[in-house]
Amino acid sequence: MTVKTLRAALGAATASFAALPAMAQSFDFGELPIIGEPQPGGVGFQPAVTSLARDIHWLDSFLLVIITIIALFVTALLAWVIVRYNAKANADPARFTHNSPLEVTWTVVPILILVGIGAFSLPVLFDQQRIPEGDVVVKVSGFQWAWEYEYPDEDISFQSYMIGADAGNMLTPEVSAQLQEAGYSDDQFRLATDTSVVVPVGKTVVMQVTATDVIHSWTIPAFGVKQDGIPGRLAQLWFVAEEEGVYFGQCSELCGIAHAYMPITVKAVSEEKYAEWLEAMKTGDLVTW
Repeated sequence: MTVKTLRAALGAATASFAALPAMAQSFDFGELPIIGEPQPGGVGFQPAVTSLARDIHWLDSFLLVIITIIALFVTALLAWVIVRYNAKANADPARFTHNSPLEVTWTVVPILILVGIGAFSLPVLFDQQRIPEGDVVVKVSGFQWAWEYEYPDEDISFQSYMIGADAGNMLTPEVSAQLQEAGYSDDQFRLATDTSVVVPVGKTVVMQVTATDVIHSWTIPAFGVKQDGIPGRLAQLWFVAEEEGVYFGQCSELCGIAHAYMPITVKAVSEEKYAEWLEAMKTGDLVTW
């Protein structure tokens, strides 16, 4: 693809965003802290606010310890062999070709290590894949380049676009004003969306994930969840948010030219606020800006 063709395609994508209405939920959730947010230069995990995320973080630390021990052992072994068995130190090398105890050891020990890793990692995987009955069910459909959410038990649905999508994905003064009005700062540009998934804390939320055009991926790092949305298929994930706050995610499957402008916003609120938000959504009391 030439630079000219790429610019033309990007211009077409931007033009399609420009035609979108700038709509937002103006419901007052109160002061919600932004918890699940990427940090500039960050190298660690976002704070874990679900049991799934804590299990993943623990497993990552557990595997890091194991691989560090293996790396140090192999490095020390290599250094010892280099020093002990170089040509100067060992002018008359041995001529044997087999060592059965050693060969059994380097076969059995890795097997035991892998079995141990599997014993701890498979339960984490199974816990993610065993979908419980949801207190709240949300169907999410990815499309180029935004999300559509449906609460089937509540008969409400809405679409979610990045704040600034209708301004060519650029941080203009107008976009900055929209961010401020929605309760965000310029630091949340390309993270915040005009509408949010709203869930109650302490309740089991089941997300049904699909897509309408190409493969997308719905993920919230602080929840420890990620699921590809594939056209024609309906996959599921679950979580129980434990802290009230705002959590950001991104489409995590390369889905086209505007893939980078397809963020996700989830607001975890109290049960009372969640019930009020549902009522406002059903009665159409939410205004646009």
